[in-house]
Amino acid sequence: MKLYIISGLGADEKVLEKLTFNPEIEVIHIPWLIPNLNEEFSDYVYRMSESIDDSEDFYLLGYSFGGILVQEIQKLKPAKKIVILGSIRCDAEKSKFIKLGEKTNAIKYIPKPFFGNSSSVLYMFLKKIFDSKNANLLEYFRVKDPYYLKWSMDKVAKWKFDKIPDVIQILADKDIVFPIKNSQPDFVIKNATHLFPLTKAKQVSEILKTIFV
Repeated sequence: MKLYIISGLGADEKVLEKLTFNPEIEVIHIPWLIPNLNEEFSDYVYRMSESIDDSEDFYLLGYSFGGILVQEIQKLKPAKKIVILGSIRCDAEKSKFIKLGEKTNAIKYIPKPFFGNSSSVLYMFLKKIFDSKNANLLEYFRVKDPYYLKWSMDKVAKWKFDKIPDVIQILADKDIVFPIKNSQPDFVIKNATHLFPLTKAKQVSEILKTIFV
């Protein structure tokens, strides 16, 4: 069975490289595409879904912003099973910080070059909210196109979505990107931050092996 995976915002498959799956699972990572100028989210989701062969059963797995994407793809190309890691099932589960970004439309007013400077306040902020103890954090954020980053953060802030059935949610108890208090996850990874697919890979892999069979 093919398992299509979308990683977190700005990250490629490296952040998920420690996850392991049952031997019969064929893992296919879907790379982030750079959005077209002023591209609608629905159009972007469609383009991201084009590499998925839905002529046969398949699974979906998304991490963080990738979790949002796979749920949108689920409406176009339904998977046999869908799992989200460190992500939310609907806009009601957003953090207060993300909701504030939506209300104020703050991202719109941040200059695009701000998102392209790896030494900027943005990356210091990302390090703080993801896992300040991980010295190698920025190694996992390899998609650094400024327009992509700004566009994606805006889409997260403005995302509107109702829960769809059978989405399996795995969250960390110390995640401040998507706080566990706003959700009712199916599985909780203890003593872990938003980077739990990397830092708690063995535990997460054990769970995923019971789901993707």
